[in-house]
Amino acid sequence: MTAAATAVGPGRQTYWWLVLLQGIAALILGILLLTNPAATVVVLVQFLGIWWFVGGIFDIVGMFMDHTAWGWKLFSGIIGIIAGILILQHPLWATVLVPTTLVLVLGIFGIVIGVVSLIRAFQGAGWGTGILGVLSILFGLVLVANPLLAAIGLPWVLGVFGVVGGIASIVMAFRLRK
Repeated sequence: MTAAATAVGPGRQTYWWLVLLQGIAALILGILLLTNPAATVVVLVQFLGIWWFVGGIFDIVGMFMDHTAWGWKLFSGIIGIIAGILILQHPLWATVLVPTTLVLVLGIFGIVIGVVSLIRAFQGAGWGTGILGVLSILFGLVLVANPLLAAIGLPWVLGVFGVVGGIASIVMAFRLRK
């Protein structure tokens, strides 16, 4: 094991400087989301469009190199290319639609998790699970009922997570270094 790597688990090692770079990137992104959320979201959605476009091309190229599951690769490639082109051609539309869609998915996920938690609570998992299930359902309903409003607040929530997570990663990197 090199001096730059720290053992994390059986057969795994983490390079402290990679954790440091991740923390710095998260901190910068968090600060940008908090100080200039609109411009930062526009840039992030554009990067997402480029990512989906390039990923779609790679899926289609990969389909010719490895013929297993070629139908799914073709489908994924076409969807990625179309989504990437749409985002790149309509940046303002995509800047509203992508976060709103994310909020809707999170809301539906919250409702489903809440229902599952309630079922588990009635099967004997305890009243704490039931309370968390009800809170999850309420949170999911709020997101589904107001997706655009929730999407407007999303950059600040992600900004706070970026700043806190970035600082935590930077601290962890220096602990790994020792």
